[in-house]
Amino acid sequence: MNPAAAGGAPYTVPPEPSRTPSIMLALAMHALLLVFLYIGVRWQNTEPNAVEAEVWDMKTQEAAPPPPPQPEPVVKPEPIPEPPPPKPVVEEPVAPKAPDIALEKIKEQKKKLLEKKLADEKLAQEKLREELKEEKLKELADKKAKAAQALADQKKLDKLREAETKRMMANLGGTGTAAQSSAPRIDTGYAAAVSGKIKRSTSYVGDTDVPGNPAVQFKIDQLPTGEIISVRKVKSSGIPAFDAAVERGINNSSPLPKKKDGTVDRTVDVTIKMKDVE
Repeated sequence: MNPAAAGGAPYTVPPEPSRTPSIMLALAMHALLLVFLYIGVRWQNTEPNAVEAEVWDMKTQEAAPPPPPQPEPVVKPEPIPEPPPPKPVVEEPVAPKAPDIALEKIKEQKKKLLEKKLADEKLAQEKLREELKEEKLKELADKKAKAAQALADQKKLDKLREAETKRMMANLGGTGTAAQSSAPRIDTGYAAAVSGKIKRSTSYVGDTDVPGNPAVQFKIDQLPTGEIISVRKVKSSGIPAFDAAVERGINNSSPLPKKKDGTVDRTVDVTIKMKDVE
């Protein structure tokens, strides 16, 4: 117990002791700790010192030359690996586009139409060739028939001429009176009928404004049926165009008219005047 308190004196707080020694002590301890740490780290990192020894030869008493200094090893830098070459870019094959069904159908239809057209043209050409071939064969057959008919007519004409020649020779062999009695009479009606038909069958478009009335004379040989087998010009009118027109009219008049008794003259002489032709 405080003597002052015991004596009844008033209580006083004792002064606080100084902190300076404590602070200094703490700083000294920290400094010492730092020194120990530094020494420990240096001791661990310090390389061991090489120990060199000199060998003395007692005989020569000469010191061995120190070993040459070892060159420091050269650390070669590791080669930098080259980057790998880039991989070639492989293009993916493009998948073929599916054909358009409608377009394919149209192409197929066009192809069929073209084939059909070519086939039809070929068939038409073959048909035309057959028709031409048939026409040529028919024309050739007609020509052969006409040639055969002309040959037959010529043979008939030759026979008639031969018969007429024999008849004339027989008449010449008799008396004059017999010849005169056997001479045919002139049938004026028959001659007019023959001349009239020839005039109606003649067409002349030439100039008729000429002096006089030119006439052309023809001799006509005919068969008993009236068919004309030959036409011979006896006398010209002097106008070749008119002569040719009359000759065409004679040929167009075949067969010629017959007499009343149904017979014809073997040879007929006709004279056609220009201004008498209609």
